[in-house]
Amino acid sequence: MEPGRAFSSASRSISASSLRERLSKITAATPLRPVAALHANIDFVPTRIPRKRRLQMMMVAMWSVMLPLTSFIFLMLCSIPALWPFIAAYLVWIFYIDKSPERGDRLSPWFRSLKIWEYFADYYPASLLKECDLPADRPYVFGYHPHGIIGMGAMATFATEATGFSIAFPGIRPHLLTLTNNFNIPLYREIIMALGISSVSKRSCSNILSGGAGQAITIVVGGAAESLSARPGTADLTLRRRLGFIKVAIQEGADLVPVFSFGENDIYQQMPNEKGTTIYALQKQFQSMFGFTLPLFHGRGLLNYNLGLMPYRRRIVSVIGRPIHVTRCEKPSLEEVMRIQGMYIEELTRIWNTYKDQFAKSRTRELSIID
Repeated sequence: MEPGRAFSSASRSISASSLRERLSKITAATPLRPVAALHANIDFVPTRIPRKRRLQMMMVAMWSVMLPLTSFIFLMLCSIPALWPFIAAYLVWIFYIDKSPERGDRLSPWFRSLKIWEYFADYYPASLLKECDLPADRPYVFGYHPHGIIGMGAMATFATEATGFSIAFPGIRPHLLTLTNNFNIPLYREIIMALGISSVSKRSCSNILSGGAGQAITIVVGGAAESLSARPGTADLTLRRRLGFIKVAIQEGADLVPVFSFGENDIYQQMPNEKGTTIYALQKQFQSMFGFTLPLFHGRGLLNYNLGLMPYRRRIVSVIGRPIHVTRCEKPSLEEVMRIQGMYIEELTRIWNTYKDQFAKSRTRELSIID
C-alpha cells in the first residue's frame, strides 16, 4: 500500500470517529436560528380550542380591523365604473347632507342586540355593575374612565347590549361619542352610527341631550392624552383640566354619572414613553397635528398569547356610579363648574376605593389624577 493512500485512509477514519463530537460542539456554540428562537419565545395557541372561544376571537379581530377593512371594501367598490354615480351621490350625502353624526338619530336597537356583540364582550369578558337606578325622566352625561389604549370596555358597555345596558337602565338611550373624523370614512360610519355612536363635538352633545328625558351621552373623558398613560396595573387619569363635559351637563341640565372601568388598562402592554422621552415628544406632536395619538402597544396574536395587536383576555368591569344632580344654567360660572367637578372626582374616587380590592387586585399603584 502506498504511504499517501494509507495516510488518506487514516485521516478519513479519524474524521469519521470524531464527527459526532465535533458537530455536537458546533451546535452547542451556535445560537438558535431565528425561526427556532421565535418558537422558543412565543406561547402558541393549542390546536384544540372550544368553538365559542374561536367565535369570540373572530369578533374582536373583526372589530379591531373594521376601519381598514371597510376602507378597503369601499376602494374595491370604487374600482367598478358602473358604481361611480352611486358612489359620487353617497360621498355628497356624507360630506354635505347627512347630519346624523351630530344628532344621534341612527341608533338601531336591533343591530346593538345582535349575538355577535355578545361574543365581543365575552372575549374579555366585559360586564357592567350598576350601583343604583337611573330614572329615565332626565338626560345624563356618563364620564368613562380610564381611556385605555382603545376603549374596548366603553364599546362593549355603551355601544352594544352585550352587557345588558338597556335591561339595567330601561328608558335610557345611550350614545357613545367619538372623534368627528370617524364619520368621514365611508361604510364604517354607517356601522358605528347604527351602534348609537355619535360625534364628540359640542354641537352633537347639545343636540342629543336637548332631545329630553332618557337621552344620554358617554364621553371617554381622558381622550388621546390619557391613552399615553394606559398601562396594566395603573389608573392614571387625565381629568383635572377636563371641564368641557361638566359645562355641557350644566348647560343642558343633565345629571353627571361617573363610570370607572376596572381592567380597561390591562388589555394591552405599552412601550415606555415617560415625559421627556423622544417617543413621548413625537406622540404629543402627532396629537397636536391630527387630534389623536398613536400609542406604541402590543397584545397577543390570533395564534399566540404574547405577540400581536389583539387585546389580552382580561376581565373588564365597568362600575356605573351614583348620579350627581345638576341644575340647568346656560352660562355657568367657573366656580360652579369647579364645584361640580369636585363632587364628580369625589364620587369617582369612592368607586375606586370601594371596588379596587375586588377588581384591581394586581394594581401596581393607586388611582392618580395626573392632569
